[in-house]
Amino acid sequence: MKILVVGGGGREHAIIKKIKENPAVTEIFACPGNGGIAKDAVCVDIGAKDLDKIADFAQKEQIDFCVVAPDDPLVLGLVDLLESKGIPCFGPDKKAAILEGSKVFSKDLMKKYNIPTARYEVFEDADAAIEYIRTQNEFPTVIKADGLALGKGVIIAESMEQAEDAVKSIMEDKLFGDSGNHIVVEEFLTGPEVSVLSFTDGKTVVPMISSMDHKRALDGDKGLNTGGMGTVAPNPYYTEEIAKICMDTIFLPTMQAMNQEGRTFKGCLYFGLMLTPKGPKVIEYNCRFGDPETQVVLPLLKTDLLTVMQAVHDETLSDLNVEFSSDSAACVIVASGGYPQSYKKGCLMDFGNAESLPDITVYHAGTALKDGQLVTAGGRVLGVTATGANLPTALKKAYSAVSEISFDGAFCRKDIGARALQALRK
Repeated sequence: MKILVVGGGGREHAIIKKIKENPAVTEIFACPGNGGIAKDAVCVDIGAKDLDKIADFAQKEQIDFCVVAPDDPLVLGLVDLLESKGIPCFGPDKKAAILEGSKVFSKDLMKKYNIPTARYEVFEDADAAIEYIRTQNEFPTVIKADGLALGKGVIIAESMEQAEDAVKSIMEDKLFGDSGNHIVVEEFLTGPEVSVLSFTDGKTVVPMISSMDHKRALDGDKGLNTGGMGTVAPNPYYTEEIAKICMDTIFLPTMQAMNQEGRTFKGCLYFGLMLTPKGPKVIEYNCRFGDPETQVVLPLLKTDLLTVMQAVHDETLSDLNVEFSSDSAACVIVASGGYPQSYKKGCLMDFGNAESLPDITVYHAGTALKDGQLVTAGGRVLGVTATGANLPTALKKAYSAVSEISFDGAFCRKDIGARALQALRK
């Protein structure tokens, strides 16, 4: 089989490494891929949003199966285009991808079908939004751009002044472009956060191992929000009891709601949850694998990934027993100095012995090949993942591997998994 994976980050590297395990796979292409992915797949210099070029390439190469991994091409309808040309895909079509493509759509869906989420209001006028926030007078308050914003379209305002700045920067200064034409203002929820990725074919939902992301750039959850500085799996706050509540009140109702709306969702449906004192609530949906959650969830998947993806496409997921290891996994992101703001690119990297250590996988997120050598090419550069019998073991291995890696300005959070370890000790 010839496989095409669309995307070029750490998540795509994790997907490609897992798909490579299937003996039927003869060739994997990545559009556009990156410097590290080039070791595992043929990288093709076509951007993930260049839909027509991707479709032409897939036809020319007679691709047997395509995995569309990032949000943008899914929301733009790449799956629809490829399927119309006879190329089977893993990923939701354009109608279903709106679940992530529009915060307004997803919030209204949850309200309509009584799926637990934060109280909210939608605005298309900045003054009206500011007046509402002033009247509510509840801080912190959460302000979200309606559309896609590289995972950064959410601002938590601690005061009226911050809220006013946030609304104006999103709606008037277009901080996130047209994604800010509408905004959602919602109540601030408290409790442990949990990410649950799930496979669904529109009839069956199979949740994957739960995980915990670390969004802030600096130790102690300080600094700016990022795309994610590290993850651990499983998430100790996500008990069997909570998993059952989530299945009954969130996972199945979401799948059924999308079916009711004529927007059947097939692919990876990501639930961003908050375990509040009043029970689990949805913070956000994503229409694809999370990054860097994928880097800890897929190493624990025992069932062949491509087989699962084909079952999702063929709507035969209920026939498959999807199994996960009982081990733990930890991923530490090694980032460029200055991320998530400005940072240098093109720095040479030294991996030391990192890649030869037991139970370690180094996923490439922002790397490129320059004169045959790997250099930095992004804010989040590498995801160093370790598996172990338990979380303390996995974390120790991951940080041991991180200590082997160096490049100019490299930094990472030193406290990935600290909250999870605290929960385990309770």
